[in-house]
Amino acid sequence: MSAQLPPWEELSLAEQVAQMIVVRASGYLFDHQIQYPQWEPTTAILQHWVTDLGVGGVILLGGSAAEVGLRSHQLQEWASIPLLIAADIEEGVGQRFTGAIWFPPPMALGAIAAHDLPKAIQLAEAMGSAIAQEALAIGINWVLAPVVDVNNNPQNPVINVRAFGETADIVSQLTTAFIRGTQQHPVLTAAKHFPGHGDTAIDSHLELPVLAHTRERLEELELVPFQTAIATGVDAVMTAHLRIPSLDTTYPATLSEPILTGLLRRQMQFEGLIVTDALIMGAIANQYGTNEAAVLAVEAGADIVLMPADPEGAIAAILHAVEEGRIAQEQIAHSVERIWQAKHKVCSAPLQGGTSHAWENVPPAPVQLEHLAQPLARETVAEILQASMQVHLPHEPAPVTHSTPLQNLIVVDEAVNCAFLGRQAPAIALPQHLGYQLQMVDSYTPTIAADTDQPATLLQLFIRGNPFRGSANLTQLASSVFHRLLNIDRLQALVIYGSPYILEHFIPKLPPHIPYVFTYGQFAEAQAIALQPLLNYLRQVSSPTTNMPTLSPDQQFTD
Repeated sequence: MSAQLPPWEELSLAEQVAQMIVVRASGYLFDHQIQYPQWEPTTAILQHWVTDLGVGGVILLGGSAAEVGLRSHQLQEWASIPLLIAADIEEGVGQRFTGAIWFPPPMALGAIAAHDLPKAIQLAEAMGSAIAQEALAIGINWVLAPVVDVNNNPQNPVINVRAFGETADIVSQLTTAFIRGTQQHPVLTAAKHFPGHGDTAIDSHLELPVLAHTRERLEELELVPFQTAIATGVDAVMTAHLRIPSLDTTYPATLSEPILTGLLRRQMQFEGLIVTDALIMGAIANQYGTNEAAVLAVEAGADIVLMPADPEGAIAAILHAVEEGRIAQEQIAHSVERIWQAKHKVCSAPLQGGTSHAWENVPPAPVQLEHLAQPLARETVAEILQASMQVHLPHEPAPVTHSTPLQNLIVVDEAVNCAFLGRQAPAIALPQHLGYQLQMVDSYTPTIAADTDQPATLLQLFIRGNPFRGSANLTQLASSVFHRLLNIDRLQALVIYGSPYILEHFIPKLPPHIPYVFTYGQFAEAQAIALQPLLNYLRQVSSPTTNMPTLSPDQQFTD
């Protein structure tokens, strides 16, 4: 980090406004690795935003944990004022950056809470602490979590398993525990998406949802976890891109003065940072001008504008709004003062002189490997997976007598861009050890005709809510494959990775003699833990004609 925080009062108005902007960038180090060029700048442009414009922060996506550590270090070196470096890591640093720990989605904790609330609270706190520690290890000082929406609409395509649960009470208790865990480390948190995105059926990445609830209903349900998060000391609240006519008949929450200033700031007495959700999302970008949206957000009471499509234009537009009197200069000052309070918490300057040894002045390494992928965090992941998994292994299964080869049929959204289904992924490798032949089907696969000679099939479905795409088409594809296998009596077993709402869709149609496993996780550890009991069971009940080989000692599953 190149400098300590100067007094914010010494900044020009333009510099103050720039501090209210957080831009998106790739976690990869080189321009040719950029995955989303429409949203992620080249290195030269990013350096211009940080060095010349003086933006207040950067949100990163993509790359390995080690790369992101180097990227964070690079960004702080460019900055004359320490940066907030953020990431959407609701499910752990490994959710976005390979090599670090990937946790099951928060709803797994809600499932545990249904039968063992104290255990769920303990695991939520451990999860929060581990995520914060790993974030700091690679230079991320702002964890954009937890999601405190109450997911009481199973058709919700964007929140879904990202929420802790379906009731305000469970969400509130797990929110408190998660935040308490993060507070063991000097990171910022953000409760999202205010005033509640759980009861929508439209993805705000694409369109603007409308929530028709009364103010009384919101106060009884959606607002409860936010009030809990505020009481627990959450550092920021992120807005929702949705319209609630009972609160504002004109603007969505992100751009609403009655919601951000009237409700959140005054009525709920929140004194931390109000940050918009990404302004590039369709709910905002499709209806409001690129730069006007930034002005409206600040006018409404936002302290930080996240991911404007044109950062330079957004700064100029906000400055123009101040000059015109639309936004009071005092309001900008209040926002920057809050940003400074947050930065003082997490942006420490490098050690200065005054010691007798040169090595004592060396700043921390860009990547602190000793705080990544630690055994305790991995144990927490396994414990959450085990405690939230559902397993049905019937006592009297129908024996498989088909002599044809066994098939491992995997249904996934996009096979070519799937981070958790490499060649050595347990969902592929473990059945292969037992003689299953792999077939993968995704949203781009042509329709497969029914074949009565098809082998007995282990069907594995990877389905959860997918922002930008939803899961409706994938669910329809999976349902078609599922029913085809049932109709020709070739469904040997079922594994569902992801959404419990998908499980509820299939289970009523599944004959009781067919075994199944459900897990909230989709990553490698979740696959291994889910398949362990199922494959052992299938080996035990298989008839000799299936020719299922015996696992060698190094392939045996362990408890």
